[in-house]
Amino acid sequence: MAEPSFYIGVIGNVISVLFFLSPVETFWKIVKRRSTEEYKSLPYICTLLGSSLWTYYGIVTPGEYLVSTVNGFGAIVETIYVSLFLFYAPRHLKLNTVVVVAMLNVFFPIAAIVATRSTFKDEKMRSQSIGFISAGLNIIMYGSPLSAMKTVVTTKSVKYMPFWLSFFLFLNGAIWAVYALLQHDVFLLVPNGVGFVFGTMQLILYGIYRNAKPVSLSNGLSEIAQDEEEGLTSRAVPLLS
Repeated sequence: MAEPSFYIGVIGNVISVLFFLSPVETFWKIVKRRSTEEYKSLPYICTLLGSSLWTYYGIVTPGEYLVSTVNGFGAIVETIYVSLFLFYAPRHLKLNTVVVVAMLNVFFPIAAIVATRSTFKDEKMRSQSIGFISAGLNIIMYGSPLSAMKTVVTTKSVKYMPFWLSFFLFLNGAIWAVYALLQHDVFLLVPNGVGFVFGTMQLILYGIYRNAKPVSLSNGLSEIAQDEEEGLTSRAVPLLS
């Protein structure tokens, strides 16, 4: 009979898949409007980086295949998101975004893997070193939506902090923290515990500002109001159920 950690890990895989797919509605809007508007690329870039390294961690760490499978899926999905963001980003932001993607999603993962493989000959040390790096990056990943939280507080609008991303951030952090406790894996426990806290903060913020009156922008009209006039925000039902 399988251990409880296996079942928790399977549930975590399902939740993680939903977490990775939660921005679908956001990117559907981006494609529809052919602009990234005020959406931030950093959460997706950081998630891609984290997924890539966690996939490698799951491969080199015995018994962590559930970590590698779901993060491999996540790396593919996040690559699509980042590609769409690069394609639709405003011209003045595109170059900066390309540089960040090249540094964080290409150079850094390759450098981290090469460095750990060349420095440590023991597989356990390689696993622990990648786990340490991945844990730190996961904390950054979970904290990266804080920039969106600042936008929410400034504009008093939750338009640029998608609810489903925040919800699955909260749920994903909670379930993987439980899995880490059962596996006695501190590298998974710390960042997912942080993710649970950040996800809770975002849900609280969403509850505070979801019905608040948006602050007017410099042109005298809020973008929310403009969207409502154009009928672009009339559909409030998410693509994921």
